[in-house]
Amino acid sequence: MANEKTSNLERKYWQNIPELLGTNASFYLDHVCEKIPKNELQTPGMDGLDHVFGNSNRNPQVLRSLAQLYNNGNLGGTGYLSILPVDQGIEHSAAFSFYKNRDYFDPENIIKLALEAGCNGVASTFGVLGLNARKYAHKIPFIVKINHNELLSYPNTYDQTLFGKVKSAWDMGAVAVGATIYFGSKESNRQLNEIAEAFEEAHNLGMITILWCYTRNNAFETETEDYHAAADLTGQANHLGVTIQADIIKQKLPTNNFGFREIGFGKYDDAMYKALTTDHPVDLCRLQVANCYMGKIGLINSGGGSKGESDLVEAVTTAVINKRAGGIGLIMGRKAFQKPFAEGIKLVNAVQSVYLDGKITIA
Repeated sequence: MANEKTSNLERKYWQNIPELLGTNASFYLDHVCEKIPKNELQTPGMDGLDHVFGNSNRNPQVLRSLAQLYNNGNLGGTGYLSILPVDQGIEHSAAFSFYKNRDYFDPENIIKLALEAGCNGVASTFGVLGLNARKYAHKIPFIVKINHNELLSYPNTYDQTLFGKVKSAWDMGAVAVGATIYFGSKESNRQLNEIAEAFEEAHNLGMITILWCYTRNNAFETETEDYHAAADLTGQANHLGVTIQADIIKQKLPTNNFGFREIGFGKYDDAMYKALTTDHPVDLCRLQVANCYMGKIGLINSGGGSKGESDLVEAVTTAVINKRAGGIGLIMGRKAFQKPFAEGIKLVNAVQSVYLDGKITIA
């Protein structure tokens, strides 16, 4: 029955991925990861919940919440996730985020977009989800983002502040809480302590924990290169995230490597770079997956900002890299909600088609 469902979804949301990738198709689709081969990974699939969490300290309520998230939407039952995240009204200012599509000043439209696009879940703020909890919490899994970097403080500082309590998210029917830690920032140790405690409480209540593992420090950007999305730095951020028992890690797709070496801090050796990765995008993302306990804790990559006409190709390319690296999906917001409703749905469905396409395999 599951195979029949997947087959029907493939036909409904099918995209010609090689055609979309154009001259880069072979580069992304035929690459083989030799540094960290796929047989060393816990690969995505519904049996992964039993293999990874069945003997863990997560209580049965957490396992039920995980199953609820993984079984919902167009990717339900595949082991992959498609999540709509919208907290940019706080993180980037509401006017800047929603001027392209004023519909999303109304928070109900955020949830409607996630539902119509067949997402596994919707991630947003206490305000957005709380206002609509009785109407939608039983229709699509809620992921409450419990901390934010609000943009109105001047001068702006890169800090994540708790906006509410885990119990409040549980009370509104959410299956998960999400949080961000700015690893590398002055405030990272305080954030680490706060979120570790919040995640412990969430697990006690039977909720999933999702961590946005972002790096943030002006020193991570040199005169010639920005290393905030370097594979080695983001990989280490992931490793810290799984250490505080995040069940899912959210990370930006790596754009380069050698952050530790070029900035000149932390522990590094040229040999580690040669042993673990190449400069191929799938290999760089594979290093991120490896830092998530060899894929036992799922890696979702972010979809990035909206750039207009190139969004479809860029989103599909990101999904291909994530899937072939051993990740479990995409969490994509701006590319979808900054477009007309129908176009946003089409873009999300195109990304989902990558994870439904059996010809796109783990490299």
